[in-house]
Amino acid sequence: MTNEDGGAGMDVALVGQFWAIAALLACTPGADWAYAIAAGIRARSVVPALSGIVVGYIGLVGVVAVGLGVLVTSYPIVLTVLTVAGAAYLLFLGISTLASAPRAVGASDGPLGDGVSGQFLRGAGVSGINPKGMLLLVALLPQFVSPAGWPSPVQMLVLGGLHVGNCVVVYGAVALLARRVLAARPRVSLVVTRVSGVVMTLIGVGLLAEQVLALR
Repeated sequence: MTNEDGGAGMDVALVGQFWAIAALLACTPGADWAYAIAAGIRARSVVPALSGIVVGYIGLVGVVAVGLGVLVTSYPIVLTVLTVAGAAYLLFLGISTLASAPRAVGASDGPLGDGVSGQFLRGAGVSGINPKGMLLLVALLPQFVSPAGWPSPVQMLVLGGLHVGNCVVVYGAVALLARRVLAARPRVSLVVTRVSGVVMTLIGVGLLAEQVLALR
């Protein structure tokens, strides 16, 4: 990695910004949370379900990072287009989250899967074929790629790896604390949802403003 002065590697400031935003988004209750809670409450071990979720995200990160990376490398203007589209999508998500009726996340009422392999495959499906997860990666990854340094696909893979690491920590904590915290204090997930809505809205506005100022 490099500092903001440039050189080979990545921009440390951009990496730090991405990590913070990705951590916040991982903390936003959704389908992954619901399955992690279900695994924490109903499964003997949370490892198979969480391993599936992580593997699903690894595959998703690989597909998105390589595909977008090659596209951005070949056509630099695509990065600007994706940045604007990603900022607009984050703004939409933030406003939608704040406008929706508050609802505490609970355990998924779907089957966990038959045995260890079933729980693993279901976890992989929850994350790997989640269109919201893919759209978030498409919206975020290009915006934190440094114009100088490593090739775009490599930078996106590194950033995606940070996102996967966040998921391991957050979903593991959610699964292990499901019985004690989330069941006893359902308002915790409501507060997290509202906070993430505000932050996503601010990030979207900030990124759009940055692009408008760049045109002057």
